[in-house]
Amino acid sequence: MLDSYNREISYLRISVTDRFNLRCLYCMPEEGIEKMQHQDCLSFEEMTEIAKEAIALGLTKIRLTVGEPLVRKGIIRLVSMLSSLEGLKLLGMTTNGHFLDQYAHDLKEAGLSSLNISLDSLNPDRYAHLTRGGDINRVLKGIDAALAEDFPVKLNMVISAETSQEEMDAMKSFCTGKGIKLQRIREYSLTEDKFQDEEIIYQRPPPCGQCNRIRLLPNGRIKPCLHTDQEIIIDPDNIKAALVEAIHEKPRCGSSCSTRNMVEIGG
Repeated sequence: MLDSYNREISYLRISVTDRFNLRCLYCMPEEGIEKMQHQDCLSFEEMTEIAKEAIALGLTKIRLTVGEPLVRKGIIRLVSMLSSLEGLKLLGMTTNGHFLDQYAHDLKEAGLSSLNISLDSLNPDRYAHLTRGGDINRVLKGIDAALAEDFPVKLNMVISAETSQEEMDAMKSFCTGKGIKLQRIREYSLTEDKFQDEEIIYQRPPPCGQCNRIRLLPNGRIKPCLHTDQEIIIDPDNIKAALVEAIHEKPRCGSSCSTRNMVEIGG
């Protein structure tokens, strides 16, 4: 479906939870955030109905994200429900990899198509600093588990002003050796750009003119754009209308979002 600026909107990012097992410096305030109550979050059945309506409008790619998808109880069931929807061409997931050693096989069996794994440094101490306590060994085991299940894997590396060329070179060599694709992500906040080195080629975020996505939040609201406060409330009796409104209201370019933290949205 085309938006008001003739962009083909074909991609739905579903934020399945605001829970997180890490507190990464660039997406989680040090003091944490106020968590949503369980009753305020969409059920798997509700997410699947929204996805079904989105597919009917021509959105053929879905990615499960935000917080850490694998901490949502019963996530394998949601993957199975979504992967069975007729017309869906790709069902992906973005994860920090800490639980992949446990879940990779079940995710594959449930019909997940691909995995994006977040890893910003191969230095154990720096990784622990960036994630406020993460264990890089669990991520590396998760990557190997995903590859063992023949998942197409992309590695997401956030590039900040503190990222050295040596780190980027080491990550590129690591990915080449594993046969996985490296995606360099320019660090940014929801209210302003934070860092950009013009000599680095970034794969994400995409230019606004090429953006093809809308976002479903855990509480059932749709964000047309990451960098806007606008959210569309879904009427369970008319899901299609909310999706159409979100696509039509998607701005040419985002400006800022002051009402959400990155961990709530899945940037």
